[in-house]
Amino acid sequence: RMIRANITFSTPGQELKTILVTSSIPGEGKSTNAANLGVVFAHEGKKVLIIDGDMRKSTLHQTFKTFNNIGLSNFLAKKISFEEAVQETFTVGLYVITSGPVPPNPAELLSSKAMDALILEAKKTFDIIIIDAPPVLSVSDAQILSNKCDGTLLIVNAGVAEKEVVRKATAILENSQATILGVILNKYVAPRRK
Repeated sequence: RMIRANITFSTPGQELKTILVTSSIPGEGKSTNAANLGVVFAHEGKKVLIIDGDMRKSTLHQTFKTFNNIGLSNFLAKKISFEEAVQETFTVGLYVITSGPVPPNPAELLSSKAMDALILEAKKTFDIIIIDAPPVLSVSDAQILSNKCDGTLLIVNAGVAEKEVVRKATAILENSQATILGVILNKYVAPRRK
């Protein structure tokens, strides 16, 4: 809830509809953060769509217990409609587009006009669109998607991601002209006071 509030206040006077969630390296909790963020926005009364943009290692269909035989890759390959790609979840107001079958060319699909069309279509129906992207340093997908979104959140796993790695990921996002909303420090344990 605090993250939701901070996101809302980070862009005063600007409409923030599309949020990209990524990390520097795998295993930092980006998908969990994207899912939880979607849930809290839905609890606030927003109509929310989470898109699993990680077509290589998708997890959102497991989190929300939905099917993944069709999804983003099918839509981008122009095999299904937007309506066919969207699935309801058990949380009122929260919908997902799973990644779909792994395509041979994820980066090409994400940089296509079909991806622009999907975001445009989603903006007509949903208040908030959250895109779960692969880690920045693994593939170019997050760079491509960050340029299409209003804001980007970088998830950093405390004690796992090294400073230089986070700096490099931040520089890559900035070079892609991403609007970095902030960094979420995940799994941070505050030192005990003596």
